[in-house]
Amino acid sequence: MAQNELAQRLGVAAVGIPVAVVVIYAGGWVLAAVLAVAAAWGAVELYRMARATGGRPLVVCGAVGAAAYVLLAGALPRGIDAAPYLWGLTLGGALALSALAILWRGTTGRPLTAVAVTLLGAVWTGGTLAHGVFLRHLADGWLASVVRPVGLPSSAVIGTALVAFAVGLTWINDSAAYFAGRAWGRRKLIPSVSPGKTVVGSVAGVAGAVVVGSIYAGVVLGGWLGLPIGYAEGAVGGALLGVAAQVGDLVESLFKREAGVKDSGKVFPGHGGILDRFDALLFTLPVAYWYLGLVFRSRGVPWP
Repeated sequence: MAQNELAQRLGVAAVGIPVAVVVIYAGGWVLAAVLAVAAAWGAVELYRMARATGGRPLVVCGAVGAAAYVLLAGALPRGIDAAPYLWGLTLGGALALSALAILWRGTTGRPLTAVAVTLLGAVWTGGTLAHGVFLRHLADGWLASVVRPVGLPSSAVIGTALVAFAVGLTWINDSAAYFAGRAWGRRKLIPSVSPGKTVVGSVAGVAGAVVVGSIYAGVVLGGWLGLPIGYAEGAVGGALLGVAAQVGDLVESLFKREAGVKDSGKVFPGHGGILDRFDALLFTLPVAYWYLGLVFRSRGVPWP
């Protein structure tokens, strides 16, 4: 990596990380608004790639739909409350897009591809990033129903720590895979999709997520915050998130290869577009939400 590019990446991280922590800690509508913008922007980047392959997605409809998923999570931050409305939004969106394609694409505008790609973009970005809001508020209902000893952290701290579990393990996976792959990687993982990824890097990424996930769950989530999770559950979660992060990265690489582009956009200097930064999180945020929710429920905590 060139020094100039490395400096750009470090500069973006130095500004972005503190801002992200503040936004996540605030939660609610603040977090939902930021993620809604990211979802809409990411959907537009996907549609731009689709257009490079000859597709004609309904860009405005898809971007609005992507933001709507996240804003719905902001209004109903408990996943179980939002689920029926999320399904209604998906079904209603599919029907509405199909009807609009009659007027806006006709028989010669590749209507089937237009509707499919538009719906994919909205769900792939908005439907997944909505889980960042759900994860942030995962323990709120439970905390409101139990008596916790004085001095334990607030729900905002706990919610931030839960999101950090997903985001942190995604970063650990990426970093471990990158450095191990550069140092020892020889055999390529899937060169036709991502020429730079190696088998050694992939294994190292998952291993790093397992180790850090176990320690973080046992010491921070279970020990300090008093949540019903331990070292073993953290290790399993690390394995799931490590695999999910790599699949998410490969999926975006696959789309970019078809479109013939290096980056999805140019939002972040040295980092590319929204999808280049969020590709793994689109997979790890939902996986973290569902996995941690199932772990908590197995320990007697009501489904959030």
